[in-house]
Amino acid sequence: MSIYDHNEFGESRRGFLKKASLGFGSIALSSLLGQTGSWASGLGDAGPGGILTGTHFPAKAKRVIYLFQSGGPSQLETFDYKPSLAKWHGKEIPPSVQGTQRNSGMVADQSTFPLVKSIYDFKQYGQSGAWVSDLFPYTSQVVDELCIVKSMITEAINHEPAVMFMQTGSQLSGRPSIGSWLSYGLGSDNENLPNFVVLLSKSSGAQPLNSTAWSNGFLPSHHQGIQFRSGKDPVLYLNNPHGVEDHDRRRALDHIRQLNEQQFDIWQDPEIQSKISQYEMAYKMQNSVPDAVDTSNEPDYIYELYGEDAKIPGTYASNCLQARRLAERDVKFIQLYHMGWDQHGNLPKGIKRQALSTDQATAGLIQDLKQRGLLEDTLVVWGGEFGRTSFSQGRLTADNYGRDHHPGCFTMWMAGAGVKKGMVYGETDEFSYNVAHNPVHVHDFQATLLHLLGIDHEKLTFKHQGRRFRLTDVHGQVVNDILA
Repeated sequence: MSIYDHNEFGESRRGFLKKASLGFGSIALSSLLGQTGSWASGLGDAGPGGILTGTHFPAKAKRVIYLFQSGGPSQLETFDYKPSLAKWHGKEIPPSVQGTQRNSGMVADQSTFPLVKSIYDFKQYGQSGAWVSDLFPYTSQVVDELCIVKSMITEAINHEPAVMFMQTGSQLSGRPSIGSWLSYGLGSDNENLPNFVVLLSKSSGAQPLNSTAWSNGFLPSHHQGIQFRSGKDPVLYLNNPHGVEDHDRRRALDHIRQLNEQQFDIWQDPEIQSKISQYEMAYKMQNSVPDAVDTSNEPDYIYELYGEDAKIPGTYASNCLQARRLAERDVKFIQLYHMGWDQHGNLPKGIKRQALSTDQATAGLIQDLKQRGLLEDTLVVWGGEFGRTSFSQGRLTADNYGRDHHPGCFTMWMAGAGVKKGMVYGETDEFSYNVAHNPVHVHDFQATLLHLLGIDHEKLTFKHQGRRFRLTDVHGQVVNDILA
């Protein structure tokens, strides 16, 4: 038989050589692995187990709920109380201070940079005595569950690269997101739901959000975040077309799987296994997703806990309730995005609106997880991509001001599995312009998050284009001081 026979070797000599070389490579790799398992699983297991045969050390967290406040919440109006700004209010920021950080191009034509105190009051709460703005009356009541990090720093000054940096470890698009890394490394604890689910608040602000923030990057595609939408169809194209019965769909998938497996035997392309995995997950999700997102049976006291908005699909409050339901079902990484925290002007009104739409539901989520025993092994994260300037962007008046982007310091908090409760970590200078003590770089935060899930951030890698990549790139130190 000729080597050009289509059925056996493809359509060309190139196809034959490609298949032959892949075959040699699989034999060599199988030898290196000592015949302990499929070499394809080493490239990205399509099953529930993930690439790691076990965690590098005991995990404190089984899952993560990441409440991403997109746009950059002002630390000065939320958790970083700076009473010294009262005496500086309206005065020019000292050039020796301003020159220590970059400013964005949006203040390039601004000739004056008056410092501005927060228009909102702060009080100390809980046994920890943490300072919290009166914008957050509900969060202030759960402050002893929080580990507030005031000394976050990032490298990006514009929204999209800053969001990419927080979510993927790189300012450039194309790298895998945190949830994708966890899916790749740890797999799933629930075979009927995705490892990584994304929920977006509807009508929360005009700040755009790129879907590459939850992309799988160069990891196999079944590790991509799956966006659940509000409304009748949470996942597009999930339901069978009209007239197609469930048993017909099952038979079709079985035949498609057989064809894909034959192609994999020939080409040894891990993306074929990803397709098999995605088809199977879609089939399972036809029954599991409606149950997971249906909150109609939640009791009244739950809606009172999260707020009335929890009854409106697609709101931040509704998504927080959805996150709890997904956590109960052992979804590994649940990512909420709430846009609208970008107050370059009219900050007092804008940030108040954001706080009103998020505060009760955020605190309600913490309380709900705790009362169900889920907070013990669920890590909750709250924060944005950077902070805001202590000087006013635009004109400062008696009741109005704005703040520009500021990468030099910002505040995040974590709660739940493995972090110290009622702790305030790090400190900024008197202007909240630079970190004074215990800086936490974005890569340090990412390394710590992985550590809490039992992963050594230096050991979870993927070889791509000739080098090994990881979430923390070549940086990152675990912040041991905040670990319980």
